Amino acid sequence: MPTTAELAGEYFATVGRRDLEGMISRWKPGGRSRIVGVVELTAPHGIREWFGATFRAFPDFTMSVESIIAEGNRASVCWSATGTFSGTGEFEGLKPNGARIGIEGIDLVTIEDGLLQEITAILNGADLARQLGAMPAAGSVAERTMLGVFNLRTSALARLRGLR
Repeated sequence: MPTTAELAGEYFATVGRRDLEGMISRWKPGGRSRIVGVVELTAPHGIREWFGATFRAFPDFTMSVESIIAEGNRASVCWSATGTFSGTGEFEGLKPNGARIGIEGIDLVTIEDGLLQEITAILNGADLARQLGAMPAAGSVAERTMLGVFNLRTSALARLRGLR
């Protein structure tokens, strides 16, 4: 029987190849995947739909495993991914704009009976949004303006609450 690290590595290799059927075959039906702050998925349908849409939006998507640490039936997988947002599908409601992304993350994986039962993925969503053009670049005039408007609104609401 393969080790937890080997099973996790095999799964992430299928993600890196954009192999949806290979991905699905490694999940226990009803297994749960959560990308913190982005989406919660249930295997097999949620995995197939979300990753299918992601691969259509990023047709050159690649993922590489940087390291895997496993103990018992749990593993921590550090990864990096790249892609160009130039495909035929939207990503989280955004239309493709040709932006090139490079992200890193860590997934906490639980395996039961040789199949994935749960994954919690953690990545920097703000950085991804910046790379996609959905948020202004860090330190830019646009970001400073956005923060200024936010703080102005917060101050105005605090004053209104004080009038009550």
